[in-house]
Amino acid sequence: MAASTRALFLSCFHGSGGGGGTSEVSRRLVLRPRYPSMPRRPRSAAVAGEGGEGGGGGGDGDLEAAAVGEEEEEKVAVFEVSGMTCAACAGSVEKAVKRLQGIHDAAVDVLGGRAQVVFYPAFVSEEKIRETIQDVGFEAKLIDEEVKEKNILVCRLHIKGMTCTSCASTVESILQVVPGVQRASVALATEEAEIRYDRRIVTASQLTHAVEETGFEAILITTGDDQSRIDLKVDGTLNEKSIMIVKSSVQALPGVEDIKVDPELHKITISYKPDQTGPRDLIEVIESAASGDLTVSIYPEADGRQQHRHGEIKRYRQSFLWSLVFTIPVFLTSMVFMYIPGLKDGLEKKVINMMSIGELLRWILSTPVQFVIGRRFYTGAYKALSHGSSNMDVLIALGTNTAYFYSVYSIFRAASSHNYMATDFFETSSMLISFILLGKYLEILAKGKTSEAIAKLMDLAPETATMLIYDNEGNVVGEKEIDSRLIQKNDVIKVVPGGKVASDGFVIWGQSHVNESMITGESRPVAKRKGDTVIGGTVNENGVLHVRATFVGSESALAQIVRLVESAQMAKAPVQKFADQISRVFVPLVIVLSLLTWLAWFLAGRLHGYPNSWIPSSMDSFQLALQFGISVMVIACPCALGLATPTAVMVATGVGASQGVLIKGGQALESAQKVDCIVFDKTGTLTIGKPVVVNTRLLKNMVLREFYDYVAAAEVNSEHPLAKAVVEHAKKFHSEESYVWPEARDFISVTGHGVKAKISDRAVMVGNKSFMLTSGIDIPVEALEILTEEEEKAQTAIIVAMDQEVVGIISVSDPIKPNAREVISYLKSMKVESIMVTGDNWGTANAISKEVGIENTVAEAKPEQKAEKVKELQSAGRTVAMVGDGINDSPALVSADVGLAIGAGTDVAIEAADIVLMKSNLEDVITAIDLSRKTFFRIRMNYVWALGYNIIGIPIAAGVLFPSTRFRLPPWVAGAAMAASSVSVVCWSLLLRYYKSPKLGR
Repeated sequence: MAASTRALFLSCFHGSGGGGGTSEVSRRLVLRPRYPSMPRRPRSAAVAGEGGEGGGGGGDGDLEAAAVGEEEEEKVAVFEVSGMTCAACAGSVEKAVKRLQGIHDAAVDVLGGRAQVVFYPAFVSEEKIRETIQDVGFEAKLIDEEVKEKNILVCRLHIKGMTCTSCASTVESILQVVPGVQRASVALATEEAEIRYDRRIVTASQLTHAVEETGFEAILITTGDDQSRIDLKVDGTLNEKSIMIVKSSVQALPGVEDIKVDPELHKITISYKPDQTGPRDLIEVIESAASGDLTVSIYPEADGRQQHRHGEIKRYRQSFLWSLVFTIPVFLTSMVFMYIPGLKDGLEKKVINMMSIGELLRWILSTPVQFVIGRRFYTGAYKALSHGSSNMDVLIALGTNTAYFYSVYSIFRAASSHNYMATDFFETSSMLISFILLGKYLEILAKGKTSEAIAKLMDLAPETATMLIYDNEGNVVGEKEIDSRLIQKNDVIKVVPGGKVASDGFVIWGQSHVNESMITGESRPVAKRKGDTVIGGTVNENGVLHVRATFVGSESALAQIVRLVESAQMAKAPVQKFADQISRVFVPLVIVLSLLTWLAWFLAGRLHGYPNSWIPSSMDSFQLALQFGISVMVIACPCALGLATPTAVMVATGVGASQGVLIKGGQALESAQKVDCIVFDKTGTLTIGKPVVVNTRLLKNMVLREFYDYVAAAEVNSEHPLAKAVVEHAKKFHSEESYVWPEARDFISVTGHGVKAKISDRAVMVGNKSFMLTSGIDIPVEALEILTEEEEKAQTAIIVAMDQEVVGIISVSDPIKPNAREVISYLKSMKVESIMVTGDNWGTANAISKEVGIENTVAEAKPEQKAEKVKELQSAGRTVAMVGDGINDSPALVSADVGLAIGAGTDVAIEAADIVLMKSNLEDVITAIDLSRKTFFRIRMNYVWALGYNIIGIPIAAGVLFPSTRFRLPPWVAGAAMAASSVSVVCWSLLLRYYKSPKLGR
């Protein structure tokens, strides 16, 4: 397999891990369900062991480079299965395959006679799967051994028309059975579907069609393979000839993959490879091909989801206002004017037999509310029932139709009778629809705020950028202001003080400080100079910078973070399964309860009779029972249950991202709130991860600057981290930025020991104790005492010898991160135990653990031993989180209940983790756990409210209080309560927007 692709988050920062030797990962890694498009299993299944000391003679094992081994990714195999005749056959095959170890997922298509299996080849083979299918009693043939990663895409659809959890479950179940779909997740809160599919078996348009067949409208957001796609607006006439010219001209450009022209919208959509071409090139080619007849610009289309949200808000507001135009008169004529003398007489005036003017007016006014304004409920109910499911629309349609058509029956009977007094419920149907529309309007407004964090992230990018123009000799000859979306790779952008960085890139000229808090959460401005990388959307504090663009458009850090948060919001928390299970039976159960309520009250009245005081003079027992039945039907609310978890998860992931904590979905949140034990790596986690010189002891009379000139001249040729630390320290003795060190001749590097070279007229050796002894150099007692003293301080001592004589000792240390001790102490107050597991020696490990306040320490641990320690804690009943930053931490990150990766770490560690700490600050470990706990407190309270509302509301609506208190809940009041329940759940989740992370020292 090819080397692991760069992880999603790390591509934001364009880092890389380094590597030396390799070692195989433990095959006992726990396999668990992964997040949509955010795999927890590391793409690289190999990790490196702890290396020895390198050319600076260091001793910090965790500082050693680690290597990435062979990739261990999931595969997809497709089998032709013959002999299946029904769904039971398919179910038996699927069940048998899923029982095998190492199976991620399996789907069986009984009509197509195929079985698609997603599996980990390290645990199970295609042949074993084939034999398992045959053991069930069917013939199986492997027809597709492997679907390569380039054929596995993640498609996103925006789905219109979903009203409750039942709708989302229907769409999700339909997508799951589409051949070629590996995984589908539908989120009601975002009204989106995320589908992982094999493009060789199914296309994005077929997935869209599958959703539309369920009765919902689907809009394609992305097919997964069009990350570099642009929509262009064309001003001018687009006829067949011009379209042909444009297409042929654009397709001739290198890197253009696809072009689609929509003459009606004057829109051209182009997919391209950003390494070979860009939006400016495309615009120039189109305009030149059309000989000036066409003007091209970026298509001014806002984010499709935001457009839909605003459109939906507008439609519900208009529907509600129109419903009020008719409902208010209905309410007045039925409940207000009937108590005003004069108006009452006019409304009770008979028109035809016993039918009055008031009844006729209410009928006329409520009809458009029922069938025109309320048609969305009929549509939703039809879609649900046509696919064998039920939702909130079914309850609303049944309740309002019952009230409306009974009222119609009642007034028709009055019109044909000389003594029948009609009792109508037109106000019930019209007011019920009005209140529900108001509730949906408020709910959509509130739900829009749950994704506010994403909108703020997207708004960070500046609208325009200043591009520098160079001549053939590389001199700046001018500058031009362009749309920031037109920036291409290798463009040089000028960033003035106070301006925003328009794209990811690196500084080629100038120096300044850049505020990156909006991306990383780091409050202090970061110094930038030539060669430093910058992130698009950050703010330049002072000084002018010239930045060469490297990652633009959807490849930028900002776009990647937005995509990660969106994926996280799609991932369902396990606790949501509880709501999904209730929602599947909720509506049918409510309908049955409603019918039983009506029947019980009706039969009680018929068989035993009601006391006269129970029934209003205008009602009979049938009508009273009808009111109770309708109230039960409309007060029940499955929506509040369905929104309890996803709204809180959406807000929490957005808030986390704004504070530099990227949480990969609901499962990560749910696991983090249970954590009672955290395993810390040492280097790069508890310590800064970058060694620095902390002390220098000279044993001979020398000028310190001269001493470091000799040492740096030898060490500058070494790639070891400790060698680089020494060279960086030596630079401080020279004011020149690019000081040239003396020439080193006869340079020799001895891996794990040190280096030696001839500098000027002296033989220089820099390394550890064993390097000196094997080279025949005597180490004086004074030097040995210094070595012992430095080791006790958890510092690495580097011996420097010149002409076979020890002249000095350099102490190098990896400093502990600020507030590390406070963080460990605060975690203890949260009843979370801290453990340090490191590959470093026991002396260093004990010194560090003592300094930060960790009592339980494991040292000299290999990568697989770190994972074993995690499993040992889990077997003792602990919920374990692992915090690490290196490749050697990935097995433990996968094994842990929650993996937290330091943002400055390697791509493998970040991909293996559940939560990424972008700022690399230990305080964010506290933030992650505290945020998850507060989020699940909100979720639990949402469920308490949603369930409590239904448990208490339904009996009251059914009339349990009526015999003793004469209190009955009118259907329109029940409907208003139902609408309010959903709004209250969303608003309770929205309070998470004001979350503040704990402050140390409080």
